[in-house]
Amino acid sequence: MTSFIMKSNVALDVESKALVEPSANKKTTIVDIESSKAESKRNRGSSLKQVMTSLIANLGTINTGLVFGFSAVALPQLKNPDSSSLVLGLSEASWFASMSSISTPIGCLLSGWLMDRIGRKKTLIVTELPLIIGWLLICSAVNIEMLYIGRLFVGFGSGMVGAPARVYTSEVTQPHLRGMLSALASVGVSLGVLIEYTFGSFLSWSLLAGINTIIPILSCVLISLMPETPNWLLSKGRTEDARIALNRCRGGACNVDKELNKLVGFVTDNNIVQLSGWKDTWKALVKPSSLKPFGILFTYFLIYQFSGVNSITFYAVDVFEESGTALDKNFATILLGIIRLVSTIIACVLLRRCGRRPLTMISGIGCGITMLGLGSYMYAAENWKATGQEVILTWIPLALIFLFIIASTLGYLVVPWVMIGEVYPTQVRGIAGGCTTFIGHFFVFLVVKTFPLFQELMSNHGTFWLYGAISLTGSIFFYLCLPETKGRSLQEIEDYFCGRVKTLGKIPSSANMPRVLDVPKGQVLP
Repeated sequence: MTSFIMKSNVALDVESKALVEPSANKKTTIVDIESSKAESKRNRGSSLKQVMTSLIANLGTINTGLVFGFSAVALPQLKNPDSSSLVLGLSEASWFASMSSISTPIGCLLSGWLMDRIGRKKTLIVTELPLIIGWLLICSAVNIEMLYIGRLFVGFGSGMVGAPARVYTSEVTQPHLRGMLSALASVGVSLGVLIEYTFGSFLSWSLLAGINTIIPILSCVLISLMPETPNWLLSKGRTEDARIALNRCRGGACNVDKELNKLVGFVTDNNIVQLSGWKDTWKALVKPSSLKPFGILFTYFLIYQFSGVNSITFYAVDVFEESGTALDKNFATILLGIIRLVSTIIACVLLRRCGRRPLTMISGIGCGITMLGLGSYMYAAENWKATGQEVILTWIPLALIFLFIIASTLGYLVVPWVMIGEVYPTQVRGIAGGCTTFIGHFFVFLVVKTFPLFQELMSNHGTFWLYGAISLTGSIFFYLCLPETKGRSLQEIEDYFCGRVKTLGKIPSSANMPRVLDVPKGQVLP
């Protein structure tokens, strides 16, 4: 009996403790939550500073859109026999449209090399010089040769600016902002296209080229006021300079020492040293940590470019005229530019919420369906004309082209460019990013140059069927092979491609939230 009473008292003591402890734990947890919030604020830098820094770094990408959109509005003027200025034939027009894409890949390679040698900031400044020269040559052109040389210069400059802008942005921003801000380069391109479509509808091509010089001049001035990236400074052993750069990018309230220690620790733990020459660089480039992401992005750009995005962009006015739509071709082109810009801004926001894979799948399937639909409508329209019937439902091609641009912008025009600044190892991020943009712009040249050829060989409907089939087939590759890098630090992504971790799986939404009560399995809340 005594034994039973003792056991009962022990049980009561344990129960009373269990009833008291949750209350104490709850108080402690509230304090922990507040402390965790305060620590999180100290670790997160000023969003305003990171946004402003990224905006300035990506100002030069507007030039890429100016280059892309210029041929669409200039070619109708240059091909007009009644024009008082230069007149281009069909072959000369195709060369004029694609000439910038010849030099763009060369600019990509050079900027990749320069980024690792002189830094991200100085490379961004250098990129603006050929753009200024090129636009001035086009503006003052008195013969076809000057037009071609000018297009080569602006293509070279637009190729140089792509990788540095994205790498710079990825290295000065924190993971929670990196995806959205890295997509600003795509917003810049879309804004440039809209500017050309709008002003090109009522300005002469020569005056438009002169106005285009404003952007590179402004960009050159503002970038000179920017700090170098901490990652590049650390790769050169300049730890104190990296601390100063972090302070400028994060603001005085941020605990930059913690972030700097992580960066230094990653460099030390993984024995990341400065590459001394081409031999060391080549060895780093052929490692699986570089080749794996390069293979993924190479295939991504191949599928994306041959889905027809830049065929529509470079030949927008001609495509609208050939599609059979009743809407004024110049107004339709401006509307296309507006839709592209708005969609790109939406894509920036969605990158932070949805990630890279879902947006890519939207592009792959959406572009495939709309291109197949546009080809089918053109096939039907050609038959109607051949049999003397009236072409009906002329709003369909316009709607399909707009839906195609929305779908392509949400993923294709944003995701691979963002990933250039994310997936490569620190040591070769510059040159590997340059090589990738080289591949991307080389495919731009191929698709722009071959578009008139495809139209001649397969007609309009066959060309768009081909583009649609490529995009749909590519969606299978994206589903199987594209990793999700949303919310991951650059160090975590590098660990994944180096094989130090096996997966870049989803981060649970509650991963960083403090737990109020941690109840052992088999027990219930009091």
